[in-house]
Amino acid sequence: MRDAQDANSASRGESAAAQPHPASGTGIPPWVAALLLWLAGNGLRLTILAVPPVIAMIRDDLRLSATEVGLLSSIPPAMFAIAALAGSLLVARLGVTVALVGGLVLVAVGSALRGLSPNYVVLLVTTIVMSAGVALMQPIMPTAVRQWLPKRIGLGTALYTNGLLVGEILAVLLTIPVVLPLVHGNWRLSLVVWSVPIAIIAIIVYAFAPRAPFAHAANAALPRKWLPDWHIGLVWRLGALFCCINAIYFSANAFMPIYLASQGRSDLIGGALLALNLGQLPASLLLLVVAGKLERRAWPYVASGLVSLISIGGIVWMVGPATIFWAALLGFSDAAALILGLTLPPLLCRPEDVARTSAGTFTLSYGGAVVLALLSGAAWDLSGTPALAFAPLAACAVAFAVITLKMWRSHELR
Repeated sequence: MRDAQDANSASRGESAAAQPHPASGTGIPPWVAALLLWLAGNGLRLTILAVPPVIAMIRDDLRLSATEVGLLSSIPPAMFAIAALAGSLLVARLGVTVALVGGLVLVAVGSALRGLSPNYVVLLVTTIVMSAGVALMQPIMPTAVRQWLPKRIGLGTALYTNGLLVGEILAVLLTIPVVLPLVHGNWRLSLVVWSVPIAIIAIIVYAFAPRAPFAHAANAALPRKWLPDWHIGLVWRLGALFCCINAIYFSANAFMPIYLASQGRSDLIGGALLALNLGQLPASLLLLVVAGKLERRAWPYVASGLVSLISIGGIVWMVGPATIFWAALLGFSDAAALILGLTLPPLLCRPEDVARTSAGTFTLSYGGAVVLALLSGAAWDLSGTPALAFAPLAACAVAFAVITLKMWRSHELR
């Protein structure tokens, strides 16, 4: 029964990918839609990546263990898993623009509230609020691409993902040398500062994004279904693929700083974090040009897993100047897989199913990333061996090949 359903899903994906995309009908020029996608993409990571540069300060100030650091870092992916379905519901009930603006506002408010955190518990709660806003946006963005740039899905995905990566880079690049001196070294106020750009982006999107979700006659109604179809194997395969991508990225950001500190190389933390996130930008820029040619190709995912595995080994066993190189290479490989992976829901699903399939994918993938982050912290604490925190990441890199093979056999990749 499941095989038959998977075959039907793959068949629907083939037909959806083969059919020409509907006309935009949004009432805004394509360049405006592209700019809005890029700006909204910044809101997906800017406030989250404001934490790693100050995580050592937070750990020392609040006296956290490695497991508690892992829990803090696992909150964003946990909320991405829990609240992703709400994002699909908002699209179905309110439309893309209103749902997207609501997510941005929640991110800005939650990030600002983190500045009021006097202790670990309050920091956890306010991080939950902020992460819920990002979680709402996750399934909205692929739907926005399908609606605002229906003829250029690869480009639209690369654009908002480029914005996501730029947001990550800005937070890592500017927090230590610019924001912390501005707030006199107060890590709480630095988190407040990063909420301001998100509020500005919310205003811009509200002012310029189209209000009507579809103007094309074939898509006149909002999608009625918002719950993922858990019987379709595509949802599970995409969830597993993104679980590996997200676990590598979030756990690397969380554990690399304290791992370097444990090796007596705190001086490398800023450079390694910057390299990890800045290394994603070349992948994003490259895919702006070639994303259309790589859509649904299997080999990039296998290559990403291999390069990620080698990079993780380099970070663990070659602490020193080479750390910067390995961190940058890991960022490049993981970003390439992320960008190409985000094109799959719009390409393999009918327009009305993009949001709910994306929501199911994010629920599964981020839920798995949370478990892996906690396993990483527990492996460190229980064994007393810091390097074991990276073992789950290495397993994710290997799993890339297995998942890709399954998707190739299901004709979702070629």
